[in-house]
Amino acid sequence: MKKIFYSVLGISLLASCSKWTNTQKQLNKTAIDGTWVISSYIDNGEDETADFTTFRLDFQENDILNGTDLLSSNSNPYVGSWSITDSNGNNDSLEDLNFIMNFSVGNKLDDLSDNWDIISFTDTEIKLIDVSGGGGGTDYLTLTKH
Repeated sequence: MKKIFYSVLGISLLASCSKWTNTQKQLNKTAIDGTWVISSYIDNGEDETADFTTFRLDFQENDILNGTDLLSSNSNPYVGSWSITDSNGNNDSLEDLNFIMNFSVGNKLDDLSDNWDIISFTDTEIKLIDVSGGGGGTDYLTLTKH
């Protein structure tokens, strides 16, 4: 009886680890489908959008994130990573999803590296927020499909 219980428990755990929620799948598809511009970036109350107006973001299926500066003479994109994780796994709530972006330290896009909470998303816009612990402030990021 114990063997059956642990076998069923193990299968359930494996299934829940690999299962994406519908919202997670939809957001992943939305991000991959197109090139994105940074239409708003508020860093701890300061509007820093102007620092990012020449960048385009390309979210790829293999968790690679390419950031291209249209004014740069260098044709190589800034390469980073991205993912969408579910902190709760057993419901389809937007509040449980995290939109994670990471770029190498030392380039301008590193300011966007964070574990963002998702405010909302549509086919053409993704709104994110990050509330830093320890009184670090609140950042807002809006991506708009180009």
